[in-house]
Amino acid sequence: MPNLLILAALPEEAESLFPNVGTSAAAPIPLRRLTAHGHALTIATCGLGKVNAALAVGLFGADADLILMTGTCGALGAAPGAYWIAEALQHDYGAAHPGAFRRYRAGDWPMGEAGAAHFAAMPDPGLGLPHARIASGDSFVACPDAAADLASLGATLVDMEVGAVAQAAARLGKPWAAIKAVTDEANDASGGEFQANLARAARAAAGQIERLVAMQ
Repeated sequence: MPNLLILAALPEEAESLFPNVGTSAAAPIPLRRLTAHGHALTIATCGLGKVNAALAVGLFGADADLILMTGTCGALGAAPGAYWIAEALQHDYGAAHPGAFRRYRAGDWPMGEAGAAHFAAMPDPGLGLPHARIASGDSFVACPDAAADLASLGATLVDMEVGAVAQAAARLGKPWAAIKAVTDEANDASGGEFQANLARAARAAAGQIERLVAMQ
């Protein structure tokens, strides 16, 4: 039976996925295990940020055939809705030069010529969702100027975890995918919009992850 590891940063995101099914364990990283569509699923509520996300992949990813992430994100010009994350990068990894910050692919030497900074997800199996590049970093973006800087990287979404999940999956040699739904527009109203839209967006992303599991 294939093993799938599914990560969610927040309890609201994890609980929206196959709700009220499975057995839970109160570990340092809360887990819920269940079987769905012929797959053994481990749903881990990893917590916010890149370190928490990468730690969860490191702890539970070695036995997984596929690493997935569900949850919410901010928009960098993207319309509301759920997105297939085709590419992920870490916007806070790179080199600080006078008057500029140069981004590199996370884990590469941050010097010399900078190549492609992103990690590519597994091929889309045909969910019909719009594709996006997401910029991940250990900061909640609630500033139009910061959002414009991230958009210059070709990103249309921003979050705090997917780029780290992608890097950790690559280190383990595991395929990965993520589906995120928009809560806010990464501006000075983001805090309130995030709270107001969290439950709706979490369920939108979870529903698409459930479809993805059924297609594997």
